[in-house]
Amino acid sequence: MQKLVELIPALTTSDETIKRAEAVVQDVLGKHPIRAQDRSGFVVNALLIPYLLSAIRMFESGIASREDIDNGMEMGCAHPMGPLKLADLIGLDTVASVADSMYAEYKEPLYAAPPLLQRMVDAGRLGRKTGSGFYAY
Repeated sequence: MQKLVELIPALTTSDETIKRAEAVVQDVLGKHPIRAQDRSGFVVNALLIPYLLSAIRMFESGIASREDIDNGMEMGCAHPMGPLKLADLIGLDTVASVADSMYAEYKEPLYAAPPLLQRMVDAGRLGRKTGSGFYAY
């Protein structure tokens, strides 16, 4: 479970409202608030989605096996979970949907979902929630 909440103030949101929201996030939810502009992906997904898509492209291109991609990030970068395992946990349909939304807004190639991702979604291989994605569960 995430330990943070992204707060997205609108142009007309007062500083008082933001401070109250931050207090609720910290005191009631026990989480850390971060602020972001109202844009597709906010902070976390703007960084996470290109990372996941890059791993999918790497696997799709045959550069490395799914295990080596995940182990590389887990052991080489001390990530608690590799990108393909994480994509399976999030749900490949969710990853594709967020990527599509970000690509529609920014038209940046790094947000374009790789063909493999769409084929997996179309086949119902959505990750942990369906029992298969990049791995079998």
